Amino acid sequence: LSPSLDEIESIAIEALAHLPQEFRTLCGDIIIQISDFPEEQIVEDMGLETPFDLLGLFEGTGIGERFSLQTGEGPNRITLFRRAILDYWSEHEETLGDIITHVLIHEIGHH
Repeated sequence: LSPSLDEIESIAIEALAHLPQEFRTLCGDIIIQISDFPEEQIVEDMGLETPFDLLGLFEGTGIGERFSLQTGEGPNRITLFRRAILDYWSEHEETLGDIITHVLIHEIGHH
């Protein structure tokens, strides 16, 4: 049985909690959410061949841009895409926790 959206979210939250304090401080109140796939518009905008090509996505204002917040901007958010992550997991030797941690750190890097 494949891990649920909630189970993936729990792994991601635990991974974030285990990052060094400096990283967590820089992340601020970042939101982590889990979806099965990216929205069609994201797939189109990024020129992806398939929604399975995207494991995660950072949306928001990067650290260097924080002081130029525009009115109406939402909080910074990382979305992890469950189906793409599970597909990747099925083809590689890494643990699911390691994959989720790697994707999370990669997306924080865009922050």
